[in-house]
Amino acid sequence: MELADRFMAAITSGDVDTLRSLYAPGALIWRNGPGEGGGSEQSVDDNLRTLRWLSRNLDGFRYEEIRRDPLPDGYVQRHVLRGTLPDRTPVEMAACLFVTVAGGRITRVEEYADTRAGDPLRDLAAAQRAARA
Repeated sequence: MELADRFMAAITSGDVDTLRSLYAPGALIWRNGPGEGGGSEQSVDDNLRTLRWLSRNLDGFRYEEIRRDPLPDGYVQRHVLRGTLPDRTPVEMAACLFVTVAGGRITRVEEYADTRAGDPLRDLAAAQRAARA
């Protein structure tokens, strides 16, 4: 299985150990959205927390309509993230990843996603934080 397929399978299954092994030391993950430069950067540890949360909170979490093309230093992938929230709200979010690879490991991910489609995910996370407070 190639790196990109292993990456997607580990994300959807919540396999943090495999994900960590796929990232190079010091890898960074950038996502579009509010913030300086139109987005924000995450460390691998922060990213793993986010991905683990997704795998725990999205029933039927999957990537579909995957289109992938090689780049000289990695690949670009377009896909639709799909799943269902605990309250049965469906989630469908189109995204594009630019993944930089060196030495067989991911050194950088730049994710451009439909931020409005992620509103139900942000609402759930906020409700969970409020319930813990």
